[in-house]
Amino acid sequence: MQEKVTQRRSNKARSQDTTRKLLDAARSLFVKKGYAETGTPEIVKAAEVTRGALYHHYTDKADLFRAVVTHEAEAIANEINATALEATDPIDGLISGARGYFTAMQVPGRARLMLVDGPAVLGADGMSEIDRKAGGESLKEGLSAAAAMANKTDLPLDELSVVLSAGFDRAALEITQGGDANRFISSLEVLLRGLMR
Repeated sequence: MQEKVTQRRSNKARSQDTTRKLLDAARSLFVKKGYAETGTPEIVKAAEVTRGALYHHYTDKADLFRAVVTHEAEAIANEINATALEATDPIDGLISGARGYFTAMQVPGRARLMLVDGPAVLGADGMSEIDRKAGGESLKEGLSAAAAMANKTDLPLDELSVVLSAGFDRAALEITQGGDANRFISSLEVLLRGLMR
């Protein structure tokens, strides 16, 4: 019995190792060359696994790309939540969360994956689904808490979340191209504090 348990753990560990290698290799190539220019033979070669291993874990290149983007979305959500939790009130939480988002998006290649290739490959619905699963509701929840504190119960939170999210993404692209993150944070703070006044 002990041998079967050890064998199962060993298989699970090997499977996790293969998945990690595929995700790391695919991410590196997608960032360097873009989704369209990256082929699965390159990915398996870089990951040092077989094609069979790739197709055992992922249906196709798009499925592997979705896994890479999902992993990135989870890392972004973790950064946002970690910084937002340090705040003492909801508006400060929104501002801190935005700072966390901009910090997370400065990881090399992440803006391309999430804001350029992601929507092109997976579509708006696919990206929205990944965002929801990774905690994309946190912006709306933060806005709701800030609106309640400011007694602004008539704000259209769904639409406001969409507008702000689009603004965050555009600002993140500007920052990755050399824009000053602190100036974007300051601008966002003016906007949010004015909105919740």
